[in-house]
Amino acid sequence: MSGVLVWAAVGVLGGIGAVARFVLDGAVAARARGVFPVGTLAVNLSGAFALGLLAGVALRGDALLLAGTATLGSYTTFSTWMFETQRLGEDGAYAPMVVNVLASLACGVGAAALGRALGGAL
Repeated sequence: MSGVLVWAAVGVLGGIGAVARFVLDGAVAARARGVFPVGTLAVNLSGAFALGLLAGVALRGDALLLAGTATLGSYTTFSTWMFETQRLGEDGAYAPMVVNVLASLACGVGAAALGRALGGAL
């Protein structure tokens, strides 16, 4: 694939990943009540699993750039996770703040490992 086509695809797939994040986050958050940012957690865990899956199937080159970096990179969101965690602390919701950090890290690593194991078995 030529360089121009790859970068055009990065832009398109990045947009698709961002829209998918917005849709899933909104759908999950609309069904959940409370202060905990479950929408962002669902997005980041599903993204960690998908990236682990790509690593497990040993995707390389332009395919990894497009699927991993463009699509999943724009789908997952570290900045929103940190902002929501900081906002929980500002609001005095310290237990949910700590749970958000610990659950995101532990479950994210677990989701990535599960995806990688599944991808390696394919």
